[in-house]
Amino acid sequence: MTEQDQIRLGKVLWDIADQLRGSMNADDFRDYMLAFLFLRYLSDNYEEAAKRELGSDWPQLSAEDRRAPLAVWYEENPGDIEVFEDQMRRKVHYVIKPQFLWSSIAEKARTQDSELLSTLKEGFKFIENQSFSQSFQGLFSEINLDSEKLGKTYKQRNDRLCTIIQTIHKGLAAFPTDRDLLGDAYEYLIGQFAAGSGKKAGEFYTPQPISSILSGIVSLDAQDPANGRREKLGNVLDFACGSGSLLLNVRRRMGKDGVGKLYGQEKNITTYNLARMNMLLHGVKDTEFEIFHGDSLRNEWPLLHEMNPAKKVEFDAVVANPPFSLRWEPTEDLANDFRFKDYGLAPKSAADFAFLLHGFHFLHKEGTMAIILPHGVLFRGNAEAKIRQKLLSDNNIDAVIGLAPNLFYSTGIPVCILVLKKCKKFDDVLFINAAELYEKGKRQNRLLPEHIEKILDTYQYRREVSETLENGALFVSRRVSLDEIKANDFNLNITRYASTSRQEPDIDLAEVHRTLRDLSEKSAAARERHNAFLRELGLPELS
Repeated sequence: MTEQDQIRLGKVLWDIADQLRGSMNADDFRDYMLAFLFLRYLSDNYEEAAKRELGSDWPQLSAEDRRAPLAVWYEENPGDIEVFEDQMRRKVHYVIKPQFLWSSIAEKARTQDSELLSTLKEGFKFIENQSFSQSFQGLFSEINLDSEKLGKTYKQRNDRLCTIIQTIHKGLAAFPTDRDLLGDAYEYLIGQFAAGSGKKAGEFYTPQPISSILSGIVSLDAQDPANGRREKLGNVLDFACGSGSLLLNVRRRMGKDGVGKLYGQEKNITTYNLARMNMLLHGVKDTEFEIFHGDSLRNEWPLLHEMNPAKKVEFDAVVANPPFSLRWEPTEDLANDFRFKDYGLAPKSAADFAFLLHGFHFLHKEGTMAIILPHGVLFRGNAEAKIRQKLLSDNNIDAVIGLAPNLFYSTGIPVCILVLKKCKKFDDVLFINAAELYEKGKRQNRLLPEHIEKILDTYQYRREVSETLENGALFVSRRVSLDEIKANDFNLNITRYASTSRQEPDIDLAEVHRTLRDLSEKSAAARERHNAFLRELGLPELS
């Protein structure tokens, strides 16, 4: 697999999506497209494992025989199916019946089989309820195969699905059957659909470059990042996980054996299902992750209800990109909630600090939290000022990183990353002003790999710099004492401490006065000489 393959496959699939969706809303078609890509991944992975398991018993079919080899084996060995499936559950953690494999579905599409739609329905239901040891109930709940958007009659819907699946199958045939390649293509498509969805995209997708900054931060040694990457992260939480890209980025950076278990929570049912598919598509076993559908602010996840400190679930890393300045309804009960009671409640107009405190409560004392928030949390007053003051007074805020504007699909405003810890080695706050660090794009600005590396290097080694960038702007970082922050009323506005504006040269007013006086005297002398000539000529003088 090469990077070119990844980009090419992503573009091929996006072109197919653009071509096939017709008048269907992009968000609706996204669900069909990604579900089929997910089925293809599960099928390829399962058939490869089955071929290894069966060895010489794997049926060798002629080119004219388009049946799935596993379907043939099932027909010939009905008495061995149960033992085989038990073995597959142990080795690949799931089972797919031959008739539901992508190769079988694609063949039905090629032959315009009238049973394609009903087979897909059965297949999706089987994967949700029987494929895995744990139930993935509702995984395909957003895929309405009876929708009139596919066609008004069963035949029209069946024909449309035949066309969609055939086209996807042909598009994928030109690429190697590499599981990582399909996982990356899935991520690419999520990003492309996000870009086309405008503001809706912020609900489920964090651009990969920004994910890389967060994952890079939380993967470093919590006490002293200069010591380098941690050997292992136990549990990792994203309480507003969207499609799961942030969690996967942490796993990718740490390596699959470098993370214990990934935990995510998502309120939106569609993106909750996207996240579950995304995990499986990237080879994360069903025992290695847990995604919960529910509201984080109301703490609806039973796993996180434990109030006994000795039994509380804690996480070595917490990452999040929650909805910016979400309006919420804090109640009296929430004022006494164990997550908020020591800090106070975030205002109704902006739940930013409520999200932050939720994640921070479950952070392990030796862990790191990195969260993306709007700049308002750095300086807004009243309830937010009190929360900010408490976090600073307890020495919990480790770094504040300001990013460039227009990096997100959902908003053009610049955002910041807050890094928090419960036990800090350093008693200052590192401010990194990276507002001018980006490559300008047509619709959206981009962070390049070298930009990400510069930010992470500055954070890791706590560097203080003032560097002129290629675009002539400044990249500035500075370590600021708590006394200085306190003197500024606990205001964390980045430009107060690490400004990218260039200092104007000092002006010597006495010298300016002398220069103006000399010029005035010279002007008067020149006017007098000119008037002398005018008098000789009998012309009116200049006043």
